[in-house]
Amino acid sequence: MIKNGTFTGKQGKNHIQGMAVDEKRGYLYFSFTTRLIKTKLSGEPVGSVSGLVGHLGCICLDPADGRVYGSLEYKHDGIGRGILRSIGAADTFSDGFYVAVFDADRITRPDMDAEGDGIMTACFLPEALADYEGAGFAPDGSPLPHRYGCSGIDGVCIAPPPGGDPAEERLYVAYGVYGDVARDDNDHQILLSYPLDAFLPAAQPLKQAAPHRAAPAARPEKYFVFTGNTEYGVQNLAYDATRSLLFMAVYAGKKPAYQNWDVFAADLTKPAAKTPLRGLAETGAALTLCGADSPEEPNAGGWRFSYGQYGFCPRPDGTFYIAQPETAGGEQAARVFRFAFDPETGFTRLT
Repeated sequence: MIKNGTFTGKQGKNHIQGMAVDEKRGYLYFSFTTRLIKTKLSGEPVGSVSGLVGHLGCICLDPADGRVYGSLEYKHDGIGRGILRSIGAADTFSDGFYVAVFDADRITRPDMDAEGDGIMTACFLPEALADYEGAGFAPDGSPLPHRYGCSGIDGVCIAPPPGGDPAEERLYVAYGVYGDVARDDNDHQILLSYPLDAFLPAAQPLKQAAPHRAAPAARPEKYFVFTGNTEYGVQNLAYDATRSLLFMAVYAGKKPAYQNWDVFAADLTKPAAKTPLRGLAETGAALTLCGADSPEEPNAGGWRFSYGQYGFCPRPDGTFYIAQPETAGGEQAARVFRFAFDPETGFTRLT
């Protein structure tokens, strides 16, 4: 078990995006936007992967083989340009959204190169790019950029299908969603769900200056979760098998019509329901939030919690490892703490 307060060490200019825990093998993994960090459970450094010029977001672990999966996006909006400025990199890539697959056993020293050292492969997600490049609509029907307010992708996790076999493994990828308060078509979280075994056969090394378009052979299921407004959608996605809940940690939204919670959870014991979607002129497969009676129930429930967006890992005993960001010597860092959870009271740090 990880000791409370395990420290990542100083990691440069970009803040922590996600965390994965491999207690069986004794490792921790952290995403710091353009770098993947590997440490022992004590926080002692083991190695790292650098050389990324895109946004490495939420990460998750496949406990069967120890591989680490992460959302990886390349785009030219304010976030993408900010990343390039922070690392002094040139703008040589085209827009694209990927699931990166890291062969974590091969991460054995600092600053291994994501391209040159053969550690990372990636699968392209055409559905995410199509929605990023597609058109949404303002309340008066006039067109707006980005279908569903899609800003790309961020949250990833392995979980079963809604209402399905708990042993079936799907890889879920959550969209980022622009928080524009002047539009009504951006109040759902969008989740793509793929068979986990579709990724390794399709994954290829990624040359960032000329990125490939190799996608999983299986088309994803697309699920909608009505949460109301958020800032940039699901930052961390995590499945709690003890409660059959799919947790979504977000930056809270600003629309006054909503409670604007920090964390939501979809109930995966309930199958997706085909239903008309609020603010969208379409019907979709909708998931039901924990405590809600129906998928499209407004302000159905969530929790106030300001740290889940940075690293969020359920444990088999029903507790959680959660990362809290901090600065150290002018650089970004984080510490990992263990939290209890109660649906009525939310998250409480354990001592």
